[in-house]
Amino acid sequence: MILAAISAAGLLLFFWPLFASAAPPQTFSFAIALGVVAVLAFIELATRRLDARRFALLAAIAALDAALRLVLVVGLGGFSPIFFLILAAGYVYGPSFGFLCGATSLLTSAVATGGIGPWLPYQVIACGWVGMAAGLAGLRRTGIPRRRDVIALALVGLVTGYVFGALLDVWDWTTFYRAAPSFGWLPGLSLADALSRFGRFYLATSAVYDSFRAAGNVLMIAVLGAPVLAALARLRSRFHVVVLTADQPPLTT
Repeated sequence: MILAAISAAGLLLFFWPLFASAAPPQTFSFAIALGVVAVLAFIELATRRLDARRFALLAAIAALDAALRLVLVVGLGGFSPIFFLILAAGYVYGPSFGFLCGATSLLTSAVATGGIGPWLPYQVIACGWVGMAAGLAGLRRTGIPRRRDVIALALVGLVTGYVFGALLDVWDWTTFYRAAPSFGWLPGLSLADALSRFGRFYLATSAVYDSFRAAGNVLMIAVLGAPVLAALARLRSRFHVVVLTADQPPLTT
């Protein structure tokens, strides 16, 4: 329910152009993006699902992704290596951790690379959804990660590679392509016309670019997915402590 409420607030930001005559104000966009991250982090901390060890892991992944983005600020085509750790962590630790991992990684890397701008709220929420999608896909995971887990995560990486690009295109579409012939955004469009124009815009400007991201995600997961998922799963097992009372027998194998 928490993630559903947070996602609804994020969808408001992306669907704003369909119901308004202008793009949302920057203060509103930043308030939504930072607000959903802060609310989720507060709830996770208050319920102790985000304890000191998980918080340290979250900070480490955000720092690693910031370092990777410093090396490849633009990426190779649409591909950036930062998505791999977000997908893997979300798959092992669940959708809430995955959302926080994606959102904080983008926030940290934006500060490190000087990429703070009106596009940042869209990036934060969209990347949070990437980690959340991986977490939802991994809810049925049990035991040591197997080949099917790598395949499932690769499929998530493939789909989110395109979805992430399409979500970010909403900002480009409403900012730089306003009133462009054939596919530009126009205020007051019906839902069907808006989706039709956006579809043409995406195919013409971004589909090939996003294919590099989707293919790069799949390649990294295929090569590094098994050992990284296994390492994260072993680390997670150490986060759980079983306390036995005096009247309980010791565990036997």
